[in-house]
Amino acid sequence: MKLDINQVKIFVTIPTKNLTEVREAICQTNAGVIGNYTHCTYSVNGVGTFKPNSSANPHIGSANKLEFVEEAKLEIICNVEDVKQLLVVLREVHPYEEPAIDIVPLISESNFN
Repeated sequence: MKLDINQVKIFVTIPTKNLTEVREAICQTNAGVIGNYTHCTYSVNGVGTFKPNSSANPHIGSANKLEFVEEAKLEIICNVEDVKQLLVVLREVHPYEEPAIDIVPLISESNFN
């Protein structure tokens, strides 16, 4: 079976207070489209941890101190050809110096007979 990868799912963690702003910005890049629906995302709340080193410029916290932050994990589908633009916008609007971003290829149902 040959698999055609046309879409990815992007996961990113965001401080909960910035979720709406980030979601709206990345949905403007043509991400989050499923059929006749736009702005299709999913988010779940949790606690993120990080410890900035002495070279970091953290948005939250201070160097060499472990931080616990209320965050949302946002998931969104994106066409492969739009990923670079989404990442540019995401990094512009995301408050973190180094946002945690995962990109996972998606297999379309049409690949299965």
